[in-house]
Amino acid sequence: MRKFFWVVMCVAMFCVGARAQGNYEIQVYGADTVPPKTLMMEMHSNYTIRGQQQTVDGVYPTFHQDHQTLELTAGINDWAEVGFYVFTSVQEGHGIQWVGDHIRPRVRAPDSWHLPVGLSLSTEVGYQRAVYSPDTWTWEIRPIIDKSVGRWYFALNPALERTWHGPDVSQGVGFAPGVKVGYDFTKKISAGAEYYANYGRLGAFDALHNQQQQFFVVSDLNVSPAWEINFGVGIGPTAGTDHLIVKGIVGRRFSWGKRSVVD
Repeated sequence: MRKFFWVVMCVAMFCVGARAQGNYEIQVYGADTVPPKTLMMEMHSNYTIRGQQQTVDGVYPTFHQDHQTLELTAGINDWAEVGFYVFTSVQEGHGIQWVGDHIRPRVRAPDSWHLPVGLSLSTEVGYQRAVYSPDTWTWEIRPIIDKSVGRWYFALNPALERTWHGPDVSQGVGFAPGVKVGYDFTKKISAGAEYYANYGRLGAFDALHNQQQQFFVVSDLNVSPAWEINFGVGIGPTAGTDHLIVKGIVGRRFSWGKRSVVD
């Protein structure tokens, strides 16, 4: 298992690929995977209060777009899972629209390795309609590192992205990191900050004005092991980013067999 994991990690660094999250799943991942005999159902709700107001190159404006994304993640074994996304958008003038689908397998370093940090690797590939993203087929490799220190929690997702079909094919591999810092104020309430970016092509980053940069103030409610609740407000200070977004994630775990989730 250990040899297989590091082989996958090495392959990932040379065969990367996908574009930015596109405000459909605004999330910094932790290293844990969903346990076997468990299904995680999540709804990502993201609303752009201030964003692009014009149609650009056939792509709908993001202004007042309401994105609803269904994420289903099933545990395969103690170190692997697979997730599936359905992206939708609701906007005045366009109604309710299907945007696209992605699939995301992920593996993690098992606890028996006794690493000082949590470590996992996901790869996400999928399609999105051209009126929502000019890059219709994309691929992402996302290493995930996290660590809890007392009441503090830290997570780093240095994602690498590539377009397989669309105008950015020639741009090669892009760098899109995500970072989370959280603090447990109580056993049930955590708060902190999340950072998302897309710097552009490795070795030739975009000018800061054109980079995607988002800063979120977030809170996590740990009401039950069965539930995941996250919400936040984010700003985008650069011209290449939607300027004001609110987001929420509500998830529920369903288990069967010998593994059960306590409500």
